[in-house]
Amino acid sequence: MQRRQGRVNAGLLLLLYQISQVGVQNIPSVTLGVLALNIFLFLNPVRPLPEVCISVNEGFYRRNWQRLLLSPVHHADDWHLYYNMISMLWKGIMLEKKLKSIWFAYIIAVFSVLIGVVYMVLEFMLMEILDDPSYEMNCAVGFSGVLFALKVLNNHYNPGRVSSVLGLQIPSKYACWVELVAIHLISPGTSFAGHLAGILVGLMYTMGPLKKIMKACAGGISSFTDPARPRDYYSEYYGYPGYQYRMPRSYYDYTGGLTEEEQLERAVLNSLNERDFGGAVYNNEQ
Repeated sequence: MQRRQGRVNAGLLLLLYQISQVGVQNIPSVTLGVLALNIFLFLNPVRPLPEVCISVNEGFYRRNWQRLLLSPVHHADDWHLYYNMISMLWKGIMLEKKLKSIWFAYIIAVFSVLIGVVYMVLEFMLMEILDDPSYEMNCAVGFSGVLFALKVLNNHYNPGRVSSVLGLQIPSKYACWVELVAIHLISPGTSFAGHLAGILVGLMYTMGPLKKIMKACAGGISSFTDPARPRDYYSEYYGYPGYQYRMPRSYYDYTGGLTEEEQLERAVLNSLNERDFGGAVYNNEQ
């Protein structure tokens, strides 16, 4: 708590307010649990950020593997927490009912660890290719890698939509790639490798072997189900024509009718005014 003293956590207060506007009863159980865990660890961090962030140096060379579990659920500041958890709220509502709570929790757990591994691989490759040892010191925190992976899943289960990214109309299947580049250009303090790791893990699930491996690891547990796309899925979340979102009224009340991409654009622009750690990645030289 020491690093949070002496300032008003406006982002946290706004997050709590907006969760209350949606209504706790309207938030699926696993999504609510993820929100609660991230908020709790923001208020009561396990360790200071330099001791929970993940990097090649800390995770691979020093074998601090616990950072794979700790880094996704710690955030640099209250606005970092706010934007990530608002995005989690949106994606959780969209995906958890589709995938069922137990499978969704399984996905969150596997993605959280695997994205950290892929992140270290990407940073190690950059270090070798560019012959720049600073990449092994880049230490990342935050849930945004998992959110990029979930965005890939959401686009996979909801094909054919068009997303607005910084005012550009982009087919949703390409939106995560455009956002990856746009966020890095507009706010270079964010973790490009961390976001890219999320996209790659999402693709490993939707197009690669990850889903089959997860099913095999789950074994014969009947509660671990990854249902096929039901015919009534679109009618539950969208209205025809044009796939219009139909979310609970309270959700639109606090988003002002903004789509996720429009919220992202506003979030990126607002984040430029933040100082603290300058994003979700920083050099942790020791």
